[in-house]
Amino acid sequence: MEDATILDFEFEAHANPVAVADRAAILENPGFGKVFTDHMVVIKYSVEKGWHDARIQPRGPIQMDPACAVLHYAQEIFEGLKAYRLPDGGAALFRPEANAARFRESAERMAMAPLPDELFLNSVRELVKADRDWIPDSEGGSLYLRPFMFASEVFLGVKPASEYLYMVIASPAGAYFKGGAPSVTLWISEHYTRAAPGGTGAAKCGGNYASSLIAQAEAIRNECDQVVFLDAVENKWVEELGGMNTFFVFDDGSIQTPPLGGTILPGITRESLLTLARDAGITVREERYSIDQWEADARSGKLREAFACGTAAVVTPIGRVRGRETDFTIGNGGPGILTEKLRADLVAIQRGEAPDPHGWLQRLF
Repeated sequence: MEDATILDFEFEAHANPVAVADRAAILENPGFGKVFTDHMVVIKYSVEKGWHDARIQPRGPIQMDPACAVLHYAQEIFEGLKAYRLPDGGAALFRPEANAARFRESAERMAMAPLPDELFLNSVRELVKADRDWIPDSEGGSLYLRPFMFASEVFLGVKPASEYLYMVIASPAGAYFKGGAPSVTLWISEHYTRAAPGGTGAAKCGGNYASSLIAQAEAIRNECDQVVFLDAVENKWVEELGGMNTFFVFDDGSIQTPPLGGTILPGITRESLLTLARDAGITVREERYSIDQWEADARSGKLREAFACGTAAVVTPIGRVRGRETDFTIGNGGPGILTEKLRADLVAIQRGEAPDPHGWLQRLF
């Protein structure tokens, strides 16, 4: 069996890559998740061979058998990270080792074959190098990377699969929210929860997102941008949005975020912001916060700001919260001073425009 941490990648160049002029036009306004680069990573796993056959090949469709295990038993996980263009024209990844560790932990929770961290890191490095010309130069642009893995064994039967396919695709990205919204409005989900104790809330698996879609659709129907989920036990504690962590900023300058405990995804942007806040001498609390307290603090002025964060959206101010029986505004309904500062500090590090005291950037070229 090969040592998966030192697999060599076979490279097959795309015979008909996107033309230079067409690519340049795309990169002027790529949106989010709409267009993709020329190549992708594919690595296979089987119980007999372990991880093997690592390839960078032209991006294209996946051929699947109707009895492919993922279609029936949903063994699937994914990650999201970005490559940034640096001021000198080079490129870097932001904290990819944290994504590698979370990907491995998600695999273990879903009874899937863990991908060695170094193989994860090599896969994203090699894809960015192959498609380096797809990294936008525009302000706020980045190359979004989507590593994912699914059970590829052909069988019917409730058991962990013995074969998996790991892949990475890449997509040039602009603003996550349409129009670069100055703030978002949230809808409180009363009937649906995202995760429960003992469940898969801390794993980045597709099922968590699938179960959130009905609540997100309800939010959209009520003219809100995102749904905010409460805990599954008491239905009162704020947990997270459909795909982002939440933060609260108070009148004494302190910040608070719901604590991790198995029902909340351990966001890498979340952890980075906590570190930057502590570096700046800001009092940070990881404590539960009820929806009733959120409303009361917003109305009294004790709560000055709130924001959501994640790899795709980075930091997004929360301006308003609505529900069937409530509707309240946070601060002035737009970006707050501390929210903007934390976002600016994080983005400056990600783009190589500020010192990187924690060694978060991994330069590629």
